[in-house]
Amino acid sequence: MARRIVHQLVDDIDGTVLEVGEGETVHFSLNGTSYEIDLNSAHAEELRQALEPYITAGRRAGSGASTGGGRSSSSASSRKRPSRNPEVAAIRAWAKENGYTLSERGRVPAPILDAYRAAH
Repeated sequence: MARRIVHQLVDDIDGTVLEVGEGETVHFSLNGTSYEIDLNSAHAEELRQALEPYITAGRRAGSGASTGGGRSSSSASSRKRPSRNPEVAAIRAWAKENGYTLSERGRVPAPILDAYRAAH
C-alpha cells in the first residue's frame, strides 16, 4: 500500500486553500519576534501596503537581530568589550603551549580551566 502526504498552503487570514504557485509565505519581524504568515497574493499585497509607510520611515536594522536595550547596533558592535576575567588571556596562552585546541574567542571549556587550575 502506498502512502501519499499532501501539503496544502492555506491563507492564514481567510482559510482558503491556495493552489500550487498561488500565494506565498511572508516573513516579518516586530519587537524582536519573527513571524511568518501564509497569504494569497491579494492579502500579501495588503500587508505590504499596510507596512509600507512604516518601512519607508524606519531604518533597516539587520536580519531580525535584537539590538538589546535600545542601544544602536552600530555603537554596540563598534567597540570591543573587555574580557570579564583578565586571567583568560593567560589561560589561553597556557592552553596553547600545552597542546590544547582552543578558539581565540568565546568561553574557555571547563576541562581546560580545570587543567589550568591544577597546573597552577
